[in-house]
Amino acid sequence: EVQLQASGGGLVQAGGSLRLSCAASGFTFDDYAIGWFRQAPGKEREGISCISSTDGTTYYADSVKGRFTISSDNAKNTVYLQMNSLKPEDTAVYYCAAWDTIVVVPQCTSVIFYDYWGQGAQVTVSS
Repeated sequence: EVQLQASGGGLVQAGGSLRLSCAASGFTFDDYAIGWFRQAPGKEREGISCISSTDGTTYYADSVKGRFTISSDNAKNTVYLQMNSLKPEDTAVYYCAAWDTIVVVPQCTSVIFYDYWGQGAQVTVSS
């Protein structure tokens, strides 16, 4: 059974940091790309970053570039999203998802590519 378990969300003040984790199981992790998405109330789901588990290639949406860092620990089948300099507009439910590909492209932040989704983790940034 494929599972993606996101954790690490919480409440933080503006300017603070959080690290999200996405623990994957039930598929060959090295053959997949993992993406992070977020959805704020009343808004569409937004892709913010992705990483190839094969070669570590990463991409970021402009909204988080320079503040967020995605990384992968293939030995633990886990992808992390380090979020720094958080802003109130980063408040959302954050999701991780898996895409059956060994090559990622800049369009990897589009939801259409992803095969499996985890449950969300709430991130709230207070002003």
